[in-house]
Amino acid sequence: MMAPLDLVAVVDDNRDIREMLRDALARFGFQTELFASAGEFLAAAPTCRASCVLLDVQLDDACGIELANDLAGLGFRFPIIFMTASTCEAIRRRALDAGCAAFLHKPFALNELTRAIRTVIATKSDRSGLA
Repeated sequence: MMAPLDLVAVVDDNRDIREMLRDALARFGFQTELFASAGEFLAAAPTCRASCVLLDVQLDDACGIELANDLAGLGFRFPIIFMTASTCEAIRRRALDAGCAAFLHKPFALNELTRAIRTVIATKSDRSGLA
């Protein structure tokens, strides 16, 4: 059973991708909050109650990895699942260095995504003492 905190913030500049992810994740019981840009998510971060963030590496207005570093520098500790179409090993290493919780290559299977989200949420709950 999912906890009421199972909210996933989706940050992707492609509206079709955001909406597809919202619809797909809803079928698995996740709520989503959609953001079209790094700036939009950064502005919402102080009040965002997401259990994790699904973040595209390449956004129109910024690099997702830079956004993750900015969030951490401001004290926001969202577990981040990066997604990218790039197969560049340097990007994967930068994401790992930024503390990503998972790294998915597009296109990815929906079960791969939901498994990553559930693992991140379970790990976050274990660390905070929540059941």
